[in-house]
Amino acid sequence: MRLLLNVLWFIFGGWISGTLWIVAGLLFAITIIGLPWTPAAFRLAGFSYWPFGKLIVDRDDGPTSCVLNVLWLVVVGWWLALHHIVIAVVQAISIIGIPFAVQHVKLAAASLAPVGKMVVEA
Repeated sequence: MRLLLNVLWFIFGGWISGTLWIVAGLLFAITIIGLPWTPAAFRLAGFSYWPFGKLIVDRDDGPTSCVLNVLWLVVVGWWLALHHIVIAVVQAISIIGIPFAVQHVKLAAASLAPVGKMVVEA
């Protein structure tokens, strides 16, 4: 079931979300200053491509991750979160789209503060 949901997710828009995460990571990787955000963006891009069967968990990185997350939110976090919320609302209209909407809400929350997050198998 997990494979079927991941394939449907990827076909019907997961590739767009994952690509946006990669673009965000690449925008930060262009400059040396943005390199601390790049691994978090790429980690969540992988989750965004294949989210079913995985969880996003917090790890304690201290005050450094808090500062990095605030800067992330101001620069790109808000538009990634907005993207995921808009898609979640559209998908939640139908019963079939509810599992996909739930994944988008998880990604929206993670896009507000991705530094200090880990993706683990469920």
